[in-house]
Amino acid sequence: MSKNFDLEERTAKFEESVIIFCRTIKKDIVMHPLISQIVRSATSVGANYMEANGASSKKDFRNKIHICKKEIQETKHWLRMISTADETKKDEARKIWNEAQELTLIFGKILSTMKKDKK
Repeated sequence: MSKNFDLEERTAKFEESVIIFCRTIKKDIVMHPLISQIVRSATSVGANYMEANGASSKKDFRNKIHICKKEIQETKHWLRMISTADETKKDEARKIWNEAQELTLIFGKILSTMKKDKK
């Protein structure tokens, strides 16, 4: 499977990029909770995807993929807040946001395909 379609690897790389990005942010009273939140939501994506792959049923799989989508959307929110709090991070945050958007679409497609298959 090519890396473009290896979703486990892709989510891990995404999470790593968020961690590396967060390490470059100057910590202060505003940024500290934002960094904490984005690290939690971003790293949850891959963990939940791994759980989805080990799901015991289609329903369990669907629920874990739904969590992946929710967590990636939350990550996009925190990227926006970090960009607002430190405008020097906007360009870097935008690159990460773009990958988050692609992952949102991928997880959305998985969910919509499962709905079609259910009918």
